[in-house]
Amino acid sequence: MSLRSINPYDGTLLATIEGWDAVKLNHALQDTADARQAWADTAIEKRCGLMQEVARVIHARRDELARLVSLEMGKLIGEATAEVEKCALVCEYYAENGIAFLADESLASDAGHSYVAYQPIGTVLAVMPWNFPLWQVFRFAAPALVAGNTALLKHASNVPQCALAIEEIFHQAGVPDNVFSSLMISASMVDLVIADERVHAVTLTGSEPAGSAVAAQAGKYLKKSVLELGGSDAFIILEDADLDAAVQAAVISRYLNCGQSCIAAKRFIPVAAIADEFAERFKQAVEALVPGNPLDVSVSLAPMARYDLRDELHKQVLASIHNGATALTGCMPEGGEGSFYQASILDYVKPDMRAYDEELFGPVAIIIRASDEQDALRIANGSRFGLGGSVWTEDLDRGEKVARAMQCGCVFVNGLVKSDPRLPFGGIKASGYGRELSHHGIREFVNAKTVWIR
Repeated sequence: MSLRSINPYDGTLLATIEGWDAVKLNHALQDTADARQAWADTAIEKRCGLMQEVARVIHARRDELARLVSLEMGKLIGEATAEVEKCALVCEYYAENGIAFLADESLASDAGHSYVAYQPIGTVLAVMPWNFPLWQVFRFAAPALVAGNTALLKHASNVPQCALAIEEIFHQAGVPDNVFSSLMISASMVDLVIADERVHAVTLTGSEPAGSAVAAQAGKYLKKSVLELGGSDAFIILEDADLDAAVQAAVISRYLNCGQSCIAAKRFIPVAAIADEFAERFKQAVEALVPGNPLDVSVSLAPMARYDLRDELHKQVLASIHNGATALTGCMPEGGEGSFYQASILDYVKPDMRAYDEELFGPVAIIIRASDEQDALRIANGSRFGLGGSVWTEDLDRGEKVARAMQCGCVFVNGLVKSDPRLPFGGIKASGYGRELSHHGIREFVNAKTVWIR
């Protein structure tokens, strides 16, 4: 088995990396097991210092890493640069806050002294996606390593160069060998890693089917898991919203990373009073997006990461149009080289359409028109997903009330959904469970050990 790195802009082969067999995988698992205790015993002050050095290396290699991301998965160079900088930010955040987050927590009891000690759980396997090939990894790795865990990465097969670059960054920063390792294995070998007694927990960011499979395997072997899965985030626009701000945010939220983001706004739900105006303004803004080479700073719409993903997206669009949805703009693959899909909007989407129930992972927005605020909330909560959502209104009390009623892991009032190292991130329902980032994230993969002393 080999891992192929292909440029989605023009289809050229960038690199071929030989995959591992079971023997090489076993050696890697043992190397990590051998390194685990020494890393757990390393003073947290030193672990935080090394994470600060990781951030420094990322800053120093920013342009090189951004170019690699653009070439390997097609992200616009400006977006790739922002992703790299965000990776450094999360490393700095846990370097600066890890000691406080993991400090012993005194609790009153019948003991003379009792407290909770937060200690590493062991080795954490991360199964990570291609859409944010650096950020998704550092988002898990920074807190996991600061907490004293060792980490194994099974990255998506189409971004093997990114996987190797991440491992190299940790080595360059002085993190001891085998504390973080990228496994060059196929998806079919993930079950073997989860089952291995040298692995103690697993985290996955990816699709529902992948999450279900990993959760089942982790449950079988009684191992902790955290899942961040798909999303179909609602974007509610009430009649008193600032439409200029809402449209601007709608375009960024939906078409960032060519729409290939779990927390992208996907279901735009305007109330009847402003639905026509929102749809027209949204259409004009979307039609101004310019597809092209993601390394060109004047380009505003990247290619999709793979041709097969584009083909599946188009099937969802065609099926929805067949059932009555209106193609407001786009809704076709672009001709020529590269896996481009037109920036698209489907209007008048209803429950009997694929676009209504399924996640559209690409540059296609859907408009579901609501009669009023309560109807918009009903539509927003009628999804099996529950990752993020937003509500747009000039009345902040009203916005907060709607936000508290929305069924998802995070809600933004008059802002687009985004992750922030300071805030917990994760979903409910089919969007997964557990939390990343903030102090909640670093405590997902620790043993909260009670110590009782008479």
